[in-house]
Order: sequence, then structure tokens, then C-alpha cells
Amino acid sequence: MKKISFTKINGAGNDFIFIDKDAYPNLEITPELIKELCHRRFGIGGDGVITISKGTGYDFEMKYYNSDGSLGSLCGNGARSSIFYATLSGKAKGDKVKFKVGSELFSGEVLSENLIKFYLNQPTAFKSNFIIPSSRGEIKGHFIDTGSPHVVIDIREIPGFSESIERLDVITLGKEIRYSSLFAPGGANINFVDFTTDRVLIRTYERGVEDETLACGTGSTAAGIIGYLVYDLPLPVKLKTAGGDELVVDFKHEGEKFNSLSLTGPAKVNFTGEFYI
Repeated sequence: MKKISFTKINGAGNDFIFIDKDAYPNLEITPELIKELCHRRFGIGGDGVITISKGTGYDFEMKYYNSDGSLGSLCGNGARSSIFYATLSGKAKGDKVKFKVGSELFSGEVLSENLIKFYLNQPTAFKSNFIIPSSRGEIKGHFIDTGSPHVVIDIREIPGFSESIERLDVITLGKEIRYSSLFAPGGANINFVDFTTDRVLIRTYERGVEDETLACGTGSTAAGIIGYLVYDLPLPVKLKTAGGDELVVDFKHEGEKFNSLSLTGPAKVNFTGEFYI
């Protein structure tokens, strides 16, 4: 048996199992291993697995795997947690870092002991005020890709729903819309938002996890942009996640560009440990 060390980190409640790939270059990250590690009864438990390896020309490379075993797209809280992990492990020297996800380069910084800012690249595919058919009737939604594809729905646009966001069945409705033919074949993450409060309330159904998560970084970024563009929210946009933590979205809107687009929030080590292959 081979012993593998790991670090469990959560970013605003989004929890990840970190593995230093440089320490285990021959470790094969299979879908079966990911699902086993992320299982919340028979494994460590997590929304995903993240491997970190030293980069050339940048501090590190991040690879994010969803808890269902699939290779994930950009994960905002995973990126913030990766910045935190890289500084703790010494792969990044100093508070400001550059790193690679897929074929893209990103940057971020440690603002204080557990407060991490992540700078995202330009969002794409913005579409507002379109109709999503559902079992509850026609729902008006908005779409934007912030590194991952996101649908943003104001809970006031859900037919027949007049309760607080805490009472919404996010899993049932989120799963239905996530698999809508409108977003085939890859699907989308579904964010339900209450834009009426000082701190915007958000709950997210995440593809790949196939469940509600306590926070979603790229989803909160999408909601922040939609809140600014469609609902006239002032910047920065502060969002309260399902886990209770605050995420802050900020940018400079210049023409069609979102410059200095950032996501700021907490990241903390849950625990460290070892598992056996």
C-alpha cells in the first residue's frame, strides 16, 4: 500500500481535497479514486479534488476534479483555496501569485491570514432575460460564463414562489434546469439569488457535484455581474452564501470589458491527513 498525504481546505464552505502532485508524480487521479475520496461517508469528503504542481514561468498549476470524477472547469473557490495552499506549501513565494488552470493563466493574492482574492479572466456568452421552461412554469433567467457556465435566476421570477430563499428546493429545481436542453450538452450551474438584500443571498446547484454546495465562486461572480448589469447593484457586490460566509465581487466596467474582475473571500484549512492506495 502507498501512503498519500493530503490537505483539506474550504473556501467559504466549498471544500476540497488537496494533493501535492510533485510529491506523488506517479499517482493516477482516476474517476474512481476521486469519487472514493470525496464520498462523505466512506471517504474524506469534499466537493472536489485539486492537485497542485510547480509551474515554469508561473507559481503553480491547478487541476480541479469534480466529486463525480470528471475534470472540472474553472472553480473560483477552488482557485482561492489553491492560492492559499500554494502559499502554505511554499510553491508560491510571497503574497501575490500567478498560476495556470487548463490553458489559461490567472493571478491572485493573500490579503490577510485567511482572506484570499482571485482575479478572473474576461467572462463570455452573456445573455439576459431569456425564458427557461420548467415544471414550475416559465422562469426568466440570465446566463454568463465566468470560466464555468452559469445561469442566474432571481427567486422572484420563479412562478408561484413567494417565500424566502432558504425555503426553495434548490436541488430539485436546480437539477431540472441544469439538464435543460437549453444548456446541452455540457449543462450549466444554476444560481438562485435574492437581490433584494444588502448582502445578496445566493444558493447554487453545481454540475459535477450534482448537488447544492455551500458556496460557488464562479457562480457568485456571475451573480455579482448580473446584479450590476441587470439589477443596478452598486460595486462591490457582497454575497452571502448558503454556508453563511461572505464573498465579494468587484470589477471595473469599461465598455464591454470587466477589468480587474475579482472574487474575495475566506479560505481555511480544515485538517491534514493521509490515505492509502
